[in-house]
Amino acid sequence: MTEAVMNHWKATGNAYPKKFILTPEQHKGYVDSRRAGIGGAAADVTEHMGVPVEVAEGTPGVMVAVDGAKVSLH
Repeated sequence: MTEAVMNHWKATGNAYPKKFILTPEQHKGYVDSRRAGIGGAAADVTEHMGVPVEVAEGTPGVMVAVDGAKVSLH
């Protein structure tokens, strides 16, 4: 996710993506990783680097770019 944001910044002159959309399983992995690392148990898992994180069934796991394009996180 960090790499996706950084690539987006480079491609758009530092514009922020609209959001991330993760499956429930992906979100669980994200939460576990964030809480085990920076921020600890109090880590805010509703955003990543200032970009909102949503959870939805049926998504492959994407970042929604500033122009609305969906960029795969795989």
